[in-house]
Formats: sequence, structure tokens, C-alpha cells
Amino acid sequence: MRLNTAPRALPRPLTHRGLRTYAYGLAVPQDARKTIALAWLGLGMAALLASGLFSVLLVLSRTPQLQASFPVADFFRVALVSHVDLSVLVWFLSFGGALWTLTGDARWQTLAWCAFALAAAGTAALCLAPFLQVAIPVMANYVPVLDGSVFLGGLTLFGTGIGLLCLRAMRVASPVGRYLTGDGALRFGLNAAMVATAVAGLTIAWSWLALPYDMDTRAYYELLFWGGGHVLQFAYVLLMLIAWIWLASLIGPGLALSPRILALLFGLAILAVFLTPITYLAYEVTSIENHQWQTLLMRYGGGLVIGPIALAVAWSLWPLAPLSPQLRPLRASLLASMFLFVAGGLIGFFIRGSDVRIPAHYHGCIVGVTLALMGLSYHLLGQFGFTAPDSRTAAWQPVIYGGGQLLHIVGLVWSGGYGVQRKVAGADQVLHSTQEILGMGLMGLGGLIAIVGGILFIGVVLQALLNTMKNP
Repeated sequence: MRLNTAPRALPRPLTHRGLRTYAYGLAVPQDARKTIALAWLGLGMAALLASGLFSVLLVLSRTPQLQASFPVADFFRVALVSHVDLSVLVWFLSFGGALWTLTGDARWQTLAWCAFALAAAGTAALCLAPFLQVAIPVMANYVPVLDGSVFLGGLTLFGTGIGLLCLRAMRVASPVGRYLTGDGALRFGLNAAMVATAVAGLTIAWSWLALPYDMDTRAYYELLFWGGGHVLQFAYVLLMLIAWIWLASLIGPGLALSPRILALLFGLAILAVFLTPITYLAYEVTSIENHQWQTLLMRYGGGLVIGPIALAVAWSLWPLAPLSPQLRPLRASLLASMFLFVAGGLIGFFIRGSDVRIPAHYHGCIVGVTLALMGLSYHLLGQFGFTAPDSRTAAWQPVIYGGGQLLHIVGLVWSGGYGVQRKVAGADQVLHSTQEILGMGLMGLGGLIAIVGGILFIGVVLQALLNTMKNP
């Protein structure tokens, strides 16, 4: 069954529970942009699948009674680097590439395909690097690396592709309009996420030029990606918020936020991004002040925007009403995304020192972004001309994936309270007490359940493609 996925046009605002509401959405253009956007979406899903394979090995290498079967110390870190970069950097920015391709006009197609080809080649290198070259894993924040030519070359190719993608998106961006509509507000938000990504790339390049080459390897990569990594978090959060707004408009009566207010909120988020170059001008890349200001900008710049949008989305969803089979996966993804993101944010207040509560915090937030993009993927399948998922499996997939991740982070918080350190595995974890073992065991169980949920997502997408081939 095909789902009519064209965004709902609202000639005038409606009301929900006494408040005026507005609907938001974008349509997929039926020209060359559709093919390129679909290619970017496919690249992101391929990266997510590859990261899932690495995550299986990651979870097994940290689970009591199973970890002894692996050459843990080096293997765990290599798998962790590949998993993080594929499931966050490549998946999120490739999905952004699909949306940024849809928002502009159809010019500069050659540059668009060059950007995709570079990013795809870089992604392939990131997947194969652990098997082609022995390299030291460097557990830098935001963008961990394998310090070898294959991995670093792949990272450079992917970054160059994203840079060209942003350059083209800026060149072909359509005007938002003086009086913003739901379509225009979302385009403004997507442009803000794209600009944040471009600023992140410039920040990384700035750090690369400023840092001395004779630094300690761990410190070098940490400082190289510190500023740009913080800016990328703005882009990721903006993509998630756009997905929340879009999904809420599809399954509910709209949001109690006008397009102008929404554009203002997106503008506040991008303002913090523009303060990053000022920080680099004021302080050296290696200074403590630069390090602290990047943290403050991320903490307060993005937080001001998330609250009002989250409240508006929650208001639009309540009370929960029966939905058609095509819309159930969208609501499940949206609710799971919001719950995991809030849980990850709350865990951040309990972080003390360098223990596994830190990965619990960012796993909750990152998985919140992933679930939002998964739900939007289900919707976009229908817009791209494929069969829209409407099975029970599609409706339960976000619950299984999100529930597994919730157990995963609860286990990490539990273990972190007893001092289990982050970025270690096997004997290096030094699990002394029963509580530590139980906590990490819960982490392992939740991780395995989440892996099942991730596999189900790929399965639902593949089933939608097969159904389309059978019933064109």
C-alpha cells in the first residue's frame, strides 16, 4: 500500500486543545535532486549497517563471561572507533546530505555527484581500514581515529565530500521568503544545520593549521576535533529537531509554534555556532579558555532551543489517538527519540569523573537523534516512491531499539556509579563487585537488544524496497 506523503498544506492555522497550530513538511521534488538525495540516504543506511556489525563485536567484548573470547584491548578500541564514526559522523551527515539536496534547486548537478562520490569512497575506506592496515586507535572525543593512512585518508575524503555538499547547498539554497510558511521554516532550519556543518569543517581546518605536528598523538587529535566536534553537535540536534517537527505534523494536528517563532529558535541555535570563530580568534587552539568556551557554547547555545520545541511537540501528540498502520512507526520513532534524548540529557547531570556514565549520557542523546532520523526515513521512503512501511515490525522496531538502548545506558549509569571506567574492556575494566558485573551485564543485554532493533530497521527498509519491486 502506498502512502500519500505530500506535506499537508494549511491555508490557515488550525487549533488543538485551544491553541493555534501549524503544520510543517517538505515535498520530494521529482527531478534529479530526488536521485541524489536517495543516494545520500542509501549511504547513510549502509554506514548504519556497517556500524551495527562493529557494535556486535563491541558489546560482546564488554559483556562478562563473553569478553575472554576476544583479543579485547586493541580489538575493542579499533571496533569502537569504526562504530562511532560510522554510526554518528557518516550516518548523520549523510542523512543531512539527503535533506540539504532536497531543499535547494536543481543546479550544479555535477558538483552534487562529485560530493557524493567522495563521501562514498571515504565511507568505504573507513569500513575497510581496520582490516587493511594495523593502526593505533586514538580515542579522541567526537571523531576518534585509527592513526593510519587508510583510515585518515577515508576521513579526509568523506570530509571533503561533505564540504562540497555544503558549498553546493549554499549556492543553490532557495529563498526562505519574507513571510515564512511551514515549508520555509523547515528549510531555514535545514540551512542552519548545513551552515553549522560548514563551520565545523572550517574549525577543524583552522585547528589543523594551528596545531604543531610534534604533539602527543592523543592530545593532537583531541584538540584537532574539539572545536569542530562541538559545532557538529549543533548540526545533529537541528536535524533531530527538524525530524521531530516534521513527524509531529504528519501524525498530529500540528505544532503550537508559528513559522516565525520556529525560525527565531533556529536562529538562536546558529548564533552560538557563529560565536565559535570568535573564540578561535580570541584564544589559541591549545589554550584552556578555548576548550572551556566551546563547552559552554554547546551547553547553553543548544539547550535554549530544545526545550520550547520539545514542549510544542509533546503538546501536539497528547492525547495519543489511534493511527493508521503507516503512521504508527512514525509516532513510535518520535516518542522513543524524545524519551532517549531527554534521558541522555538528564544523565549528564550525574557525571562525576571519567567513568561509563559519560558514554551513557551521549548514547542517550545520539540514539535520540538516530531514532528521529529512522522515523523520518520511514516517511521519506513513501515520498521517494517506495512502499511506506506499515507492518507491526515497523511499529515495534523503534520500541525494541529504544528499549534496548535504555537498558544499555541504565547499565552504564549503574556501573559508572561504582567507578567502572570508560573506553576500556575486558580485564582492563577491573570488575570487582557483583554490582559492577550486574551493571555491565545489563549494559550487554541492552546492547544486544538494541542491535536486534537496528537489524529490524534495515530489514523494514529492505522489505519496503522489495515490496515496491513486486508491486511497482
